[in-house]
Amino acid sequence: MSIKDIQEEIIDEFAMFDDWMQRYEYMIELGKSLPLIDERYKTDDYIIKGCQSKVWVHADLKDGKIFFTADSDAIITKGIIAILVRTFSGQPPEEIINADTAYIDEIGLKEHLSPTRANGLVSMIKQIKLYAVAYQAQLS
Repeated sequence: MSIKDIQEEIIDEFAMFDDWMQRYEYMIELGKSLPLIDERYKTDDYIIKGCQSKVWVHADLKDGKIFFTADSDAIITKGIIAILVRTFSGQPPEEIINADTAYIDEIGLKEHLSPTRANGLVSMIKQIKLYAVAYQAQLS
């Protein structure tokens, strides 16, 4: 499934909820289904800078695709990173680098986050794309 297809799926899922309390509950559920990061990656080397909460992201390159694992010490933040992992995991580096993240605005996520969480979201996307750039360089 392409990044665009996954983004459309997420937009449709968020559209099913009437209000933001339901969407937050859904995000918390998504966070619970996040593939668990190996404890050895829960170090400062893998922490996302710029997040109010602690968020760790690890990436592995397998067969030309990047697979992400992540965790957070905050339930809403864990839901946010779960959305990003779902969107980008299993995709080739070039597609991650070139991916549009407007779907985040379409589901209204950024406008319903505190300024510090919104900054954290931007930092998470930036880190995922940095992993993609690094792996793309390895493949070239």
